[in-house]
Amino acid sequence: MVALQGNPEHFDERLFAAKPHPGQMQVAAWLRKDLAIDAPTAPLHRLQDRYSLRCAPHVLGVLADSLNWLRSFIEIELNSANDNPIIDAEAERVLHGGHFYGGHIAFAMDSLKNLVANVADLLDRQLALLVDERYNHGLPSNLSGASADRAMLNHGFKAVQIGTSAWTAEALKNTMPASVFSRSTECHNQDKVSMGTIAARDAIRVLELTEQVAAATLLAANQGVWLRSKAEDARPLPPALAAMHEALAKDFPPVIEDRALEGELRLCLKRIAEQHWRLHA
Repeated sequence: MVALQGNPEHFDERLFAAKPHPGQMQVAAWLRKDLAIDAPTAPLHRLQDRYSLRCAPHVLGVLADSLNWLRSFIEIELNSANDNPIIDAEAERVLHGGHFYGGHIAFAMDSLKNLVANVADLLDRQLALLVDERYNHGLPSNLSGASADRAMLNHGFKAVQIGTSAWTAEALKNTMPASVFSRSTECHNQDKVSMGTIAARDAIRVLELTEQVAAATLLAANQGVWLRSKAEDARPLPPALAAMHEALAKDFPPVIEDRALEGELRLCLKRIAEQHWRLHA
């Protein structure tokens, strides 16, 4: 939002009281806090941002609202009997059933990968806006920090955006629900199966890809904030964002002249996995 000079009024509490899904209300509240919306804001030069900014709480909120029931499905499955047959020793009975069928896990994983891939797509769209001088409201093309006489020799975050688009495409491709592809095997004894394992493997891949997209978008947004700070009319960052910008600068200096960024992207992934920054507290 800061790098793209977005309109913070899109996250007004009164808006979300009119459509009170808890997840999107929570995301909007986090954004209001991070952006210090109660403080005076710069004069608005447009009423409505593009959907990838304006609808961020709505995209993230669906994931937030779904996590509890997804977790419930997984925890019940982990703490239950998946065997066949089930032996009732006290009653001396052998009970033949279908507890091997992983329908809840298949549905949970198919749902999770859809929700998470939508986050990747959201971030990919935001990054595409950041690098495009037609839509980033005054930032240099590809977020290059090079001086004017060196701009033609430097490409900033161009390759990062291309890679991010590819990761997002792969994540979206993997949202095809595995649970609808049941196959009949074993002479039609196993004629309806959950495909839960395939769904889980797909979900892991989508999570990995989305983490990569998040790392790339984080570094690009941080570069955008740095470029904004160099402007003569730059406004102070909200406290939470200023602290995050300072923390990121310790590991990720601004990109002025082009350099290989793979190592920094891998380090950013490591920091995300470690829950390194204060926003995880």
